[in-house]
Amino acid sequence: MTEKYAIGVDYGTESGRAVLVSLENGKEIADHVTPYKHGVIDEKLPESEIELGYEWALQHPQDYIEVLGNSIPAVLKETGVNPNAIIGLGIDFTACTMLPIDENGKPLSNDPELKDNPHSWVKLWKHHAAQDEANKINEIAEQRGEDFLPRYGGKLSSEWMIAKIWQILNEAPAIYEKADRFVEATDWVTSQLTNNFVRNSCTAGYKSIWHKKDGYPSNEFFKSLDPRLENVAETKLRGEIVPLGTKAGELTDEMAHLTGLNVGTAISVGNVDAHVSVPAMGVAEPGKLVMTMGTSICSLLLGKEEKQVEGMCGVVEDGIIPGFYGYEAGQSAVGDIFAWYVDQAVPKYIKKEADEKGVNIHQLLEQKASAYQPGETGLLALDWWNGNRSVLVDTDLTGMLMGMTLQTKPEEIYRALLEATAFGTREIVDAFHNNGLDVNELYVCGGLPHKNKLLMQIYADVTNRVIKVADSYQTPALGAAMFGSVAAGSSRGGYDTILDATKKMARIKDEVIKPIPENVAIYEKLYQEYSTLHDYFGRGENNVMKRLKAIRSTTK
Repeated sequence: MTEKYAIGVDYGTESGRAVLVSLENGKEIADHVTPYKHGVIDEKLPESEIELGYEWALQHPQDYIEVLGNSIPAVLKETGVNPNAIIGLGIDFTACTMLPIDENGKPLSNDPELKDNPHSWVKLWKHHAAQDEANKINEIAEQRGEDFLPRYGGKLSSEWMIAKIWQILNEAPAIYEKADRFVEATDWVTSQLTNNFVRNSCTAGYKSIWHKKDGYPSNEFFKSLDPRLENVAETKLRGEIVPLGTKAGELTDEMAHLTGLNVGTAISVGNVDAHVSVPAMGVAEPGKLVMTMGTSICSLLLGKEEKQVEGMCGVVEDGIIPGFYGYEAGQSAVGDIFAWYVDQAVPKYIKKEADEKGVNIHQLLEQKASAYQPGETGLLALDWWNGNRSVLVDTDLTGMLMGMTLQTKPEEIYRALLEATAFGTREIVDAFHNNGLDVNELYVCGGLPHKNKLLMQIYADVTNRVIKVADSYQTPALGAAMFGSVAAGSSRGGYDTILDATKKMARIKDEVIKPIPENVAIYEKLYQEYSTLHDYFGRGENNVMKRLKAIRSTTK
């Protein structure tokens, strides 16, 4: 029997990648990465002198299509696999990454008359300029006693759909009126592949306040935010919402020509990059926290019942794996913090030494930082370089590093930043644990676990949990391919459920990372200090971070 394959396309913050996967065992046959030509647009619009405001983060929708046209043909060429053997395709995306489209499904930024308005463009997940709107949403929802608020840990984020829509309405009402719909990028790209628009239940549940039983919040709630938003759910957010693994449609003639795949290839409904990683790592039961570690971290946990947990990004029935409540938490910056330090703050002699040794700066700093014992640097940091997602849900918070002396070395600072992100994860683990949701072990995937062994040992020591690592370098793409195989179904050589696909295709390494008891004891003391600072600066006792940002905004 001819071997069957699926393709997963993973859309990240800086690039997209396509992975060809065997349906027999989940083995990655080939992958190809396409960097976004326009990258993250955070200073001024492309081919324009129009500058963006503080904390804006946009993208170009055409970059997403170029990933399909570059990376899929590349893996076909590399492997020589016949398109007849490729039965399904699924995609995943960062979220909430959203855009306004017209009645023909075209991005408003494609319109020559609208392209100079920043609000016509894709708003990337880390667009934080809607914080004022998020604050008002939380205040009004709390005053009204809205039932949905506890499901999101008591706060909605500026990163999510409703805050971003309201910002557009407030700052560019003409764009709001012109938009036929506001859509997740994952749903938009899927619609381009199939010429059929549907919304996926994952992003609708976690990012748009949709509930499987209750639907969206009431029109009265939206009206209480702004009378102009009263009917937003049935107008700008309209569209069928379907479960994960649903077949969104089949590949169109146009997209078959672009990608080299066959017309009629099954296309799964879109998904979120972190969430598809859960089945890709074989996790299909409670007690296992799956962490997608890259520029940021998304942490996911399965539960048998719906509980209220502070600072959660959401709890959604069937949001990750059918039959479970899926809990999401996360950290807004992790790899981004390490990259900031290397790009902006490392002295020249470190760069020179790295060049001489033939390694990159991260590798050199990891090597040097590994020589220190926990607590030896005397440093402690708060990991809020891009705000705090969980458990405080506050993008107005900023980073902090303390304990420096005239003898402090770059590798000591680097280690303190690694530790800070681990302490942030510990806050999330404790929040779950203290609310009756066990976290017995950690499962990690993404770029960081494969690149930085010191970081993984620190996480094991800080959380005092065993860590298991994905055997795939492209875990989200593997998960997306698995859902593509489910969209095809067993009749075409795929699988009928994601649990069936998980049994055959999920992969983790045999090696596990175990906490070192003597390190655990020291990190417990450091974590208590971190937690004190976390609450002091993050829960309102000292709002100096916000005051500094306010001063900055008035003097820019």
